[in-house]
Amino acid sequence: MENNKDMTSSYITTCVLNAFLSYTAVTLNCLTIYALTKVSSLPRPFKTLLLSLAVSDLGVGLMVQPSYIATLVMEKEQKTENNPAYNISDQFLRFTLNLFGFASFLGVTFLSLDRFLAVYLHLRYQELVTHKRVSATVISMWAFSAVLSFMRLWISAQILYIIFVIIYIFFLLLMTALNYKIYIAVRHHANQIQASLQAITAQNSGAEMRYAAAASRRTFGIGALLIYLAFSICYLPNVFALIIFLFSPTGTSRGFFDLFSLTLLFLNSTLNPLIYCWKLRQIRQAFINVLRSMRVNSLIMRCC
Repeated sequence: MENNKDMTSSYITTCVLNAFLSYTAVTLNCLTIYALTKVSSLPRPFKTLLLSLAVSDLGVGLMVQPSYIATLVMEKEQKTENNPAYNISDQFLRFTLNLFGFASFLGVTFLSLDRFLAVYLHLRYQELVTHKRVSATVISMWAFSAVLSFMRLWISAQILYIIFVIIYIFFLLLMTALNYKIYIAVRHHANQIQASLQAITAQNSGAEMRYAAAASRRTFGIGALLIYLAFSICYLPNVFALIIFLFSPTGTSRGFFDLFSLTLLFLNSTLNPLIYCWKLRQIRQAFINVLRSMRVNSLIMRCC
């Protein structure tokens, strides 16, 4: 009886948290998408990757979390057996979670790869990382996510989760290696900035340009590192939950860790736009401009 009460409170807490996070994910990512369309100073390949990530995070808040809440409510009310509404909600949840979850997962991976190339290629970056190539990569990424979503119609859940775990671990290791390299480069650029500041103090010609370039690479590198850290914290529990599922008996009901891991995964869709806004001055300023215009419009409507 005590365990049943604990699970009831866990379901209620999870539904309330996801309702709040759904609202914040939709609001913040809509603002991010609008802000990115207004920003012209960011490199186009980087901007395209950010837009793709914001769209996938918007999909999580707009479609995945509401269906997750509906599924949890029907599960708790034990309205799952021979219930068409539950079957539709559960199928929709699984499809959208795989689609937008993997699109977001791959989006962070390619964002790390883009920042790695920007940090290490320097002048060759613009030559090799073109907008056309990045656009083709983004289209392929979404197509791959769609294929993974449809695969559950053809193969068993057990095999599908094994595939998911392998993909998760492979790309997490790849991202870890890329971000470690970015971290080393950021430390090197911090030393460059310090040296440039000393050179500027000594009125060394050309030092200001070197300082600006090093500072820009450092800012983009730190932004990518923060997105990776938030991503790892939010996604790793879900990877462990999938591994636990593979070794658990079939038909096992949701437990505390399952509820916690999915909610933490969804939290990532709210954290990403906050990180953009914090670390990227261009997006932060566009955010402020949008909020100011919304406030002005609200005041005009009240006066009218």
